[in-house]
Amino acid sequence: MERIAAWLHEKNPGLEGAIGADEDLIEARLIDSMDFLEFIDLLEEISGSTIDLQDVTIDDFRTLARVRERFFPTSALADASASAG
Repeated sequence: MERIAAWLHEKNPGLEGAIGADEDLIEARLIDSMDFLEFIDLLEEISGSTIDLQDVTIDDFRTLARVRERFFPTSALADASASAG
């Protein structure tokens, strides 16, 4: 998720501090229509999987928590078990 946060900061140079896991990336205009396809490319690169736009909704990209849940389920499980141990 660090690469995603770094990309968001790169696209929004005035953004200070961490991005909350439940912050609405679209409403906060951290991702706009011009950057959306680049964001999908980034997710595909990091996950190693192709994202079929027929299988997703805009809500799958709305927050970092949802992005993690939808596109990185194994990393979410690893994070949960690491924090539980």
